[in-house]
Amino acid sequence: MYRRIVQKIQVTGLIDAIRLPGAESLGQLAEIGVIGTVLAFTLIASAESLFSAAAVDRLHDGPRTHYDKELMAQGMGNAVSGLLGALPMTAVIVRSSANVHAGAKTKTSRVLHGVWLLSFAALVPSVLGVIPIAALAGVLVHAGWKLLPIKQMIRLWRAHRGEAVILAVTAVAIVVVNMFEGVLIGLALSIIKSAWETSHMQIQVTHRGDGPIRVEVSGNATFLRLPKMLDTLETLPKDQPIELDLAGVRHLDHACRTALTTWAERHNNKGIELVRISTAA
Repeated sequence: MYRRIVQKIQVTGLIDAIRLPGAESLGQLAEIGVIGTVLAFTLIASAESLFSAAAVDRLHDGPRTHYDKELMAQGMGNAVSGLLGALPMTAVIVRSSANVHAGAKTKTSRVLHGVWLLSFAALVPSVLGVIPIAALAGVLVHAGWKLLPIKQMIRLWRAHRGEAVILAVTAVAIVVVNMFEGVLIGLALSIIKSAWETSHMQIQVTHRGDGPIRVEVSGNATFLRLPKMLDTLETLPKDQPIELDLAGVRHLDHACRTALTTWAERHNNKGIELVRISTAA
């Protein structure tokens, strides 16, 4: 028979855990890979802290979070943590929500939470060593699951399906992979979604019998929508006057502007202005 070994939390002495960086470690700060890792941790940890603070503010009616102070405190804490050779730290929604649900009223609860963890690790590390890692992970997953707005997810899916998909994918990625990569995946999906919505553009073609063909363009005309715009314009008759209305365009990048100018010049033949472009005043 195989004997299953339950992995438990391993807590060592706090003094032994301190590892001051040497000259070799400080020299690695000039390496591109290390700089990229630092920037990635900074971005993800800052985003996670701000998201956690915003989520906690929705759980109570007390004083709101000062985001600048939150980031400054996190930066100072990570600087001290790095000098001591510890891992980077960031705000965690699970502990904060536990404080709120336990009846905490002031920000002192966050400080005391850290004091209790430090006291247990320094005074009774053997007690922490009894806790299985799987049990601790189960508690974290359960606490995180309670934070998911299941009822609001239905309304979110009906109104903003993209946001609902990003929320679900991020939650699954955090559980399946890890916190860092899960948040990174969610952030990447949000950036892609924002870029897609920012480049949203609508083209409406109206025929007025014997009059000119009116083409109304609205939204953001960027290079991402350039193929769609050119495909629509190329299908228009080349022997009829065309009014191209750009009054509804919020942003017109250089690529689209050049393509529109080239298209209009190609349609205007022998000094006869077949294409007339109008913009917002």
